[in-house]
Amino acid sequence: MRSCAARRCAFPHLPLCIRCSSSSIILSSPFPLTPKFFAHSQTRDVNSFHDSIASFIRFLHQHPPPSILQINKILGSLAKAQHHRTAISLFAQAEFRGFTPDLFTINILLNCYCHLDDMYSAFSILGKIHKMGLQPDTVTLNTLIKGLCIGNQVGEAWDFYDELTAKGFQLDEISYGTLVNGLCKLGKLRSAIKLIRKMERHSIKPNVVIYSTIIDRLCKYGHIVEAHALYSEMIDQGLLPDIVTYSSLIHGHCSKGQWEEANWFLHEMMLKGIEPNVYTLNILIDVFCKEGKIIEAEVILGRDDEMWRETYCCNLHFVNGWIRKNVICAGPVDDMHDSGVAPDVVTCNILLHAVCKSQHVEHGIALFQQMVALGVQPDLHTLNVLIDGLCKGYRLNDAWEIFEYLLSKGYRVNVYTYSIMINGLCRQGLFDEAMTLLSKMKEKECLPNSMTYRILLRALLGKVRMIE
Repeated sequence: MRSCAARRCAFPHLPLCIRCSSSSIILSSPFPLTPKFFAHSQTRDVNSFHDSIASFIRFLHQHPPPSILQINKILGSLAKAQHHRTAISLFAQAEFRGFTPDLFTINILLNCYCHLDDMYSAFSILGKIHKMGLQPDTVTLNTLIKGLCIGNQVGEAWDFYDELTAKGFQLDEISYGTLVNGLCKLGKLRSAIKLIRKMERHSIKPNVVIYSTIIDRLCKYGHIVEAHALYSEMIDQGLLPDIVTYSSLIHGHCSKGQWEEANWFLHEMMLKGIEPNVYTLNILIDVFCKEGKIIEAEVILGRDDEMWRETYCCNLHFVNGWIRKNVICAGPVDDMHDSGVAPDVVTCNILLHAVCKSQHVEHGIALFQQMVALGVQPDLHTLNVLIDGLCKGYRLNDAWEIFEYLLSKGYRVNVYTYSIMINGLCRQGLFDEAMTLLSKMKEKECLPNSMTYRILLRALLGKVRMIE
């Protein structure tokens, strides 16, 4: 990740008492800003890492030498634990001492190089396979295709695919699925659909994951008709749509305000025995939060269906009630939790954003507390929304307290966090303090963006008008 990228991790305990206008709200459970893995888990992982290296070194000096299978086992465990450079280094030592790799070893190394975005070395290893008299298998080829796609070299992955098929290599569903996913991420949906047709010509049947990947992107780009066509094709092929397929179509129709169509897919999903998950719920909450559609929420959730009414309708009524009536109901996230659908950080972020946007920062703090109490780990986006809400709610001191605490603990806040705080200072007429924070931001190697400069320019122009 680049220097200003948000790190989606948990944070350490935040000793924060946020004051409400009526009373003091103290976080009932400490702000769970702990690292993603607890200390004892980290210790266990570190010990396992050192044990693997120690075992490997012992193997190298063992007489008689161990089989390549034992070497592969250690290299594979290191690669799985994301210690890619260590795995590559240890293999070099083994090769120096005369160990001859097999295809399994080569595939481990390819995977390591691909995760390090070193495709030059990865393809050099492919050349080594031919020199050893081995033939690459589908794992080898899939790893290289995936590596190119991970590095946003989808065009090169496509060329590599053409080269392989021209040479008679047989690829599988994983190969095609990887290419389809890469093409869809770049918005090349027509090419992704053409690839499905190529699969059919090679007698490989596209699976539900491949179809759902394209349907999801078609819906996100607003191509609902084409998404429907692929959905129908899936059914004709005897494939059963899954939760991703249905959630994508529901989202596509909701985004276009086509509530009846969304309702049809929601009930079709239920009739097929597919239980909606938190992702489906997040889609609905997000759409309704943006639209304030209480009546459509009732249509979507089918009030004649008792299970859906009990599970979801109360929560979406609450969300829309917030937006329409500017009131808060007790325990929104608790209601979701009690109904058997555990909210995740995305759910809470959507709700928190809706509340803070409606300038009900007190309710936002209450929601944040519920989030913490239920064990939902806040991420940097959560903090950005909360800090922004506090700034806009004229609670600059509270916002600054959270911001400074994160900086003091060495957490790399991003350009949006700095810009939110700079905007908060400018809104209070603290232009000099905002410029000081801008300098501090640059010192932390987090470069301001156009939004940051627009905030400062607007504040500066306002200051000049006041002087005039």
